[in-house]
Amino acid sequence: MVTALAATTAVMMALAGCGGSSSSGSSGSSSSSAQFVAGGLFPQTGSLAYLGPAEVAAFKLAVKDINAAGGVLDKDVTTATADSSDADHADQNTAGAESILSKNPSVMVGPPSSAVVKNTYKEVTEAKVPMISNGATSTSLSGINDYFFRTVPPDTVQGAVLGSIIAQDGVSNLAIEVFNDEYGTSLRDVVVKTVEAAGVKVVYGAKSTFDPTETNFSSLVTAVKATKPDAVLVIAFDQTKALVKEMAAQGLDTNTMYMTDGNTADYSDTFSAGLLKGTKGTIPGAHPSDAFQERLKTIDSSLVNFTYAAETYDAIILSALAAQKGGAVDGATVQKNLAAVSGADGGTKCTSFKECLTLLKDGKSIQYSGQAGIGAFNSDNDPSSASIGIYKFDGDNKPVFDTSQTGEVPKG
Repeated sequence: MVTALAATTAVMMALAGCGGSSSSGSSGSSSSSAQFVAGGLFPQTGSLAYLGPAEVAAFKLAVKDINAAGGVLDKDVTTATADSSDADHADQNTAGAESILSKNPSVMVGPPSSAVVKNTYKEVTEAKVPMISNGATSTSLSGINDYFFRTVPPDTVQGAVLGSIIAQDGVSNLAIEVFNDEYGTSLRDVVVKTVEAAGVKVVYGAKSTFDPTETNFSSLVTAVKATKPDAVLVIAFDQTKALVKEMAAQGLDTNTMYMTDGNTADYSDTFSAGLLKGTKGTIPGAHPSDAFQERLKTIDSSLVNFTYAAETYDAIILSALAAQKGGAVDGATVQKNLAAVSGADGGTKCTSFKECLTLLKDGKSIQYSGQAGIGAFNSDNDPSSASIGIYKFDGDNKPVFDTSQTGEVPKG
């Protein structure tokens, strides 16, 4: 598998050529017959599979909108998608990336997991293919490669907002149950720094973690309970279900918990009514509008979770606009122009591919302002600003949007 991927990478590099990291636009040299190939690496199996449907729907909707507006350089966009799975399935991480690379993509959107990004970004970026993660928030990814971008903010923003909420809610003693994952520990560290600065004592979890493959949480919950916390922050993925059930069984308060984007989800079919009522969660990005949710449902009528849909949609639109601005569909051209079309150099604000396309064809500079509500890419290829949605669980154990806070993203 590694040998095959290396060979694919070598071919891709020969096809794509070299490119710099300037935000100013420049034209590539790809054949006029080439089509923009949108790659999508999304979780369809593993602990993050619940995120996949919304991401796939947003991916398809973006491509549909681009093609309806005339395509990229007057040609329809084609697609190549694969399963990214999760960090516990590294072979599938690599296989998914390899599958997409074999299709000569102009861009690869995803994966949403920081750990999976770490497992795949080198092969992708060495092929001169931009990788735009729609959900990886680890602080260690900022500026990691000129070809790595993301449409979500690093954990410095979500962690600071979540930590402030915990402190403002009057929590004195906080326990943190966090899995040993790049995403989990990165976010945990920011929360700890924020709450401790506000006078909150972290009585459990400031340094300790649990194995992501763990299924029996009896010992962990017993240890947490012994510290007598006022509230518990759970940073995990699908492990949350078994963990919360054990917390309830041992008598810990499950109505005053805090969650993050990895587990702020619909548990109406998982827990008894009211088990999570009052618990709060945060999700990076603007809350998807009702109109956008309805459009996504025209692609997949079964959608109930919309996490990272906006970020996926915007990643595809931005990359298509970058190719249009650069005049070619190779990865190097897309990379050179991503910052510019996001508004890093200023420009006229536009909110759809069609509107932005018209401006580009008129020779105008643009600032795409899409569904995710992020600012232009900064020098680390992070959004320069972003919103964090704050949710509160209702009696049916469903997260209900409450409000949002916008934060600036510090440059590394």
